[in-house]
Amino acid sequence: MAASAPTPHATGFPAEGRCGYYVEKKKRFCRMVVAAGKRFCGEHAGAAEEENARKRILCPLDPKHTVYEDQLAKHLKKCNSREKPKPDFFIQDINAGLKDETEIPEQLVPVSSLSEEQLENLIKKLRKASEGLNSTLKDQIMSHPALHDALNDPKNGDSATKHLKQQASILGNIEKLKLLGPRRCFVEFGAGKGKLSHWVDIALKDAEKVHFILVEKVTTRFKVDGKHRKKNSVFERLQIDIQHLCLNKIPVLSKEKLPVVGIGKHLCGMATDLALRCLVETYAASCEERNEEPLAKRIKNDKTEKEINTLAKEGNEKNVPEKWTPVAGIVIALCCHHRCDWRHYVGKEYFKALGLGAVEFHYFQRMSSWATCGMRKTSLEASNSTPVRKDNQNDDSEEHDDGRYRITEDSAESLPGFLTVEEKKKLGHLCKLLIDQGRIEYLQQKGFRPALQYYTDPLVSLENVLLTALPKHSSLPETTA
Repeated sequence: MAASAPTPHATGFPAEGRCGYYVEKKKRFCRMVVAAGKRFCGEHAGAAEEENARKRILCPLDPKHTVYEDQLAKHLKKCNSREKPKPDFFIQDINAGLKDETEIPEQLVPVSSLSEEQLENLIKKLRKASEGLNSTLKDQIMSHPALHDALNDPKNGDSATKHLKQQASILGNIEKLKLLGPRRCFVEFGAGKGKLSHWVDIALKDAEKVHFILVEKVTTRFKVDGKHRKKNSVFERLQIDIQHLCLNKIPVLSKEKLPVVGIGKHLCGMATDLALRCLVETYAASCEERNEEPLAKRIKNDKTEKEINTLAKEGNEKNVPEKWTPVAGIVIALCCHHRCDWRHYVGKEYFKALGLGAVEFHYFQRMSSWATCGMRKTSLEASNSTPVRKDNQNDDSEEHDDGRYRITEDSAESLPGFLTVEEKKKLGHLCKLLIDQGRIEYLQQKGFRPALQYYTDPLVSLENVLLTALPKHSSLPETTA
């Protein structure tokens, strides 16, 4: 529509070439483009007098859209929501963890419905279980030259700048762990638009034989991985829930045997546990059982002795691992602990050793939202509380809908008043720390050297903890304590 054209509101008519259906809820005409000679778009065609004989119904596969009733059979064959044939790498619940019916608690009341005594008992258990844990992590806020120009682009808004700062720090941490290099496969879990992999690819420049696998369970618009045309790096996108992903069945990993680096930016709640199990149990453990041959032996099959010596000499510069390992490293920015789930949680044994179980886990993961949710400053609290986000902010809304900053039934304002906002915030952080410590213990038992650190300023993102891990036998630097 031309800038000088009158608006539909001003004229009382729809814009030229647009649907003539008036949307009462929005107090405006529908803005969908109509077919030549039609007054209404497909969604609102039933409102047209000439179309009254045909009825539109909700699609049984996805009620978010409608379809002509007399065309339902045809539509179901091509609907994007139809069940598609499962790929080889889909194995039902392979990363879900064991399901023990005895561990599933009875219907539990919300935290806000607990009595003061019940809540105090939970808090006592939390503080006892957290004794000895370092509640203040080391700052590991970094950057990377690959994002220098993007970070300094004057066209950036606040949201874009915050995302870039996080991506730059994650990339800086990946490089610090010497995980940036040739001959490896980066698996980005919860990839969204694929921006983290995009920056890893930019940072790698012309590194040879680099593969990217982007895992995302929903269809994603405005993907950036489709724009890459470099001959040395290949992008592969998998639309699958991490819960059912078997990396062993992906051809590039089964044939090329590239070391995997698992990465993720704000991997929501239980998705972190599913990703860890996918990497260190489903994939790494399976590879070890098959006694995969080391990298040096595979290189020798098609390289001369002189070339092998050159690779060994330049190994530190090119970051080529001394020996092949299924999982070379893990770098995941954590978030949304209130969306964790006991069945999928990898730290069950850690909780059980502390005398805790499914019930305590349920309440701790709900209480973890106190660290980031419902912390609106009231006039009474303004003088003695630190600046916090507004309840409707979500600095990752472009990548996933996590609802982290919405007021919930378990938020600070709906709880018994014997705790101050600051006390609730500290308890929320303790819950997150305890859940993350279970992940640390799990990775240690699986042969990794894990660590937690702050990777960005809380003013950039309240979810500012990064989980990193390297294999214990790796000659790479120790992870940050």
